[in-house]
Amino acid sequence: MGKNLKKVLIAGEPDKTVNYENAMAKLGILTETSLHVPDISFYDGLILPGGGDIDPKLFGQLPDGTDFFDPALDRLQLAVLGAFVLGRKPVLGICKGMQLINIYFGGDMVQHLKTSENHAYVGKDQLHMSVAKKGSFLEKLYGERFKVNSAHHQGVDCPGKGIEYVQFAEDGVVEGLRHRFLPVRGVQWHPERLCFAYGREDAADGALLLGCFLR
Repeated sequence: MGKNLKKVLIAGEPDKTVNYENAMAKLGILTETSLHVPDISFYDGLILPGGGDIDPKLFGQLPDGTDFFDPALDRLQLAVLGAFVLGRKPVLGICKGMQLINIYFGGDMVQHLKTSENHAYVGKDQLHMSVAKKGSFLEKLYGERFKVNSAHHQGVDCPGKGIEYVQFAEDGVVEGLRHRFLPVRGVQWHPERLCFAYGREDAADGALLLGCFLR
């Protein structure tokens, strides 16, 4: 049975990745959660999960609106990302994970969005409309306009080398990206909280994105 199952590494803290693990299990994909730089030959892809803010030093700024961040965690996640990028294996960044992808390739961040009230977690995820770039992987999955959830107050700013932004909220905040030459993609929203037991009729089905991740 195990020979045909794909295996994904989740670069996070085990007690904070249960939703990702459960969603991937529902899709028949094995997961392992670790912050150690792995032998990537054992994995078919990487998920960079959501989390807190990011150390501004990593994108050349002084703190200016950044809240709690864990510098050691940020650097461990970037090291794991680097291993998969060099190995040219699929990567999916979610929320903070998407931001780390942009930083890895030399992009930077807005430490506190002017429209953060439309995106920040307030007791629960917020829901808002977004627009996908025509021809992008997200437009092919969901169409040009679709609603997504939101739980962040920071966002990406200038894109890193090779990075293309492919989804935007109506206020201009970037909601999705891809690398032009590598199998690296990211979304600012949380597909693991929009599928199966957490699925919503008024929002995108996160299982579509997670399911196509390794195809």
